[in-house]
Amino acid sequence: MNPADLPPVVLEAWTRYGDPRAIAASHETSPGVSTNRVFRLELRSGELPAGSVFVKVSSYGSYVHFRQDHQRIARWVELLHGTRYEHLLAPVLGHDGNVFTHESAGTWVVFYGEIARRSATPKIFREADITQLAQEMASFHLCCDELRGSLDPTWKTLGSDVAILYDQLAEATFCSARGFTRPETSFLKRQCETFLANAESLGYHRFHRMPVLIDWNRGNFSVQLSEEGFSLFSRWDYDWFRIEPRTLDFYFLSRVVRAEGDQSSFSYLVDPLMEPRFALFLSAYHAVFPLTQRELSFVREAYRFFILNYVVLGGQHFFVPKVYRRLLREAVDHYLPSIDGADFDGLERGLD
Repeated sequence: MNPADLPPVVLEAWTRYGDPRAIAASHETSPGVSTNRVFRLELRSGELPAGSVFVKVSSYGSYVHFRQDHQRIARWVELLHGTRYEHLLAPVLGHDGNVFTHESAGTWVVFYGEIARRSATPKIFREADITQLAQEMASFHLCCDELRGSLDPTWKTLGSDVAILYDQLAEATFCSARGFTRPETSFLKRQCETFLANAESLGYHRFHRMPVLIDWNRGNFSVQLSEEGFSLFSRWDYDWFRIEPRTLDFYFLSRVVRAEGDQSSFSYLVDPLMEPRFALFLSAYHAVFPLTQRELSFVREAYRFFILNYVVLGGQHFFVPKVYRRLLREAVDHYLPSIDGADFDGLERGLD
């Protein structure tokens, strides 16, 4: 791609960022299902070493949240120094310890340093692979839990997002734009109320909060292979970063280890959480970083939140229109109605 064809906001941001190197070439690396756009910029200068950076262009939500999220991510990367995960996360670029972000006309930009990649995980996991991934994720979560006291929370919480959706469901324009009937709107409001009530009763406010990335699909991270198996090597996507209970990571991990593997053509059914393969994952995870009964019960609400927030409330910003319309209809017709009938109690029995 000719650099002149980049979105103008990227060129504005690069000028403001102040790197003396010019953008010699660019390549779009966006996954194709998201409205966010990602580009790899190749940098050239007559005197300075050549290099490359990644740039993300987003317009979802609030610039204040976008900026704060990246401030927290940069601090997270800093806190991981000296641990076995110090090279895991792609760095957020800035100056003198301050993260650089740029906003213009409702669009915002951030730059990331390029991070090395190794192998993808297997498309279909063997049982030994499931155990290995569970142990790796538990060790990573344990490390993040130990540093959480040095990482401030964000203004954005699960409760605030669900409250926004509840209020939006009272707006006729919001509902008509999504094709919700009155019974469907009432159903969605009850789902919001159920989440808030159940999260409160399970002690959500007392759960440990740590940085989570939620979207653990095979295209977002790489592993280092060895004779002993594999270990987490690098992670470069922060679209769904939160500081929340660790159980928010579990749904996508269940999709990675399910029998048919992670799929490029996808839906968000509850089924992967019910598979024996995920029970095996939880058992291996629990052996490294034990889960409480309340945390296991919260897996149901973490899944409910994911559908309510990332599909119903904000799906038009996360997915291209064709994918969004399908997922939204599936959320109302299948995903949410299936939650309370699913045997989430089996997760605890599996550990026993």
